[in-house]
Amino acid sequence: MQLQRVAVIGGGTGTFITLTGLKKYPIDLGVVVAMTDSGGSTGRLRDQYGVLPPGDLRQCLVALSQSDEIWRELFLYRFDKGDFAGHNFGNILLSVLEKISPNYREVIKRASTILNVKGGIFPVTFKKTNLKAKYESGKVIKGEALIDKDNHFGRVISLSLTPPSIANPNAVKRLKNSDFVVIGPGDLYTSLIPCLLPHGIVKALSKLKIIFVANLMNKSGQTDGFTLTGHVSEIEKYLNRPVNKIIVNNATLPQKAVLYYQKYKEDPVLDDLKADRRVVREDLLSYSQYKNKKGDMLKRSLLRHDPEKLAKAIFKLM
Repeated sequence: MQLQRVAVIGGGTGTFITLTGLKKYPIDLGVVVAMTDSGGSTGRLRDQYGVLPPGDLRQCLVALSQSDEIWRELFLYRFDKGDFAGHNFGNILLSVLEKISPNYREVIKRASTILNVKGGIFPVTFKKTNLKAKYESGKVIKGEALIDKDNHFGRVISLSLTPPSIANPNAVKRLKNSDFVVIGPGDLYTSLIPCLLPHGIVKALSKLKIIFVANLMNKSGQTDGFTLTGHVSEIEKYLNRPVNKIIVNNATLPQKAVLYYQKYKEDPVLDDLKADRRVVREDLLSYSQYKNKKGDMLKRSLLRHDPEKLAKAIFKLM
């Protein structure tokens, strides 16, 4: 019996969670990874060494890893002092591999061997490019790290790549050969939509069954006040087509966590698509008092999807 071919699109923690859960299922799993990160350790490595952004790629490698725990710990280890303060060991290793490898496909092959990866990992593009966001106020910001800040220029009216890029042919091939595509969860403008921007991706997705996983919370400066309708509409605008299914958490968010987010002017994503038959509602919540690891300079989420619950919900739709 041929396995269902599933492709996940995105980057960051949301994609890490999706892959962590799905890799336990009997499916042919692949991921098309965002390549526009310019913040934190990744941004410093890009600026200093001219490498492609390793951060999202590293998270996907670790999520799909079946290697000994020590290798996963190494790829996730973050230095907390000295010249390497804030840097992630996995990011450094991938940057070194890029310098000594004949091409980036070989970088992924070597890293996948080290981590005994289950599934295929495909950077959405190999071109060095950055995000450019135009806001309703007329303000234009370049670079994911700056877009990811708590900006107050109104809503993003357009997102593009500068310079424009062509999609990785192998990523396009993987998408076209997939039975299902999963988009989300993840930051709308800095993790998900960036994967749709390289030329060739939207066309590859035009006839595929797409499952969109909605975020739990809005992000200040990007999706302020968005309801579920807003998130879905924005994804569909860049896809230039509707999604087939929408997975939404219906578990009650802990009040303590909601109050924590309010300090950062972030609110839950309100489910306002009660009459939409595409929406599948499940308890997807994983709640933990998350604390940043030493050396981590970026604010991290407190509320997250549970990998096993999310994977189960996705698998039921296949």
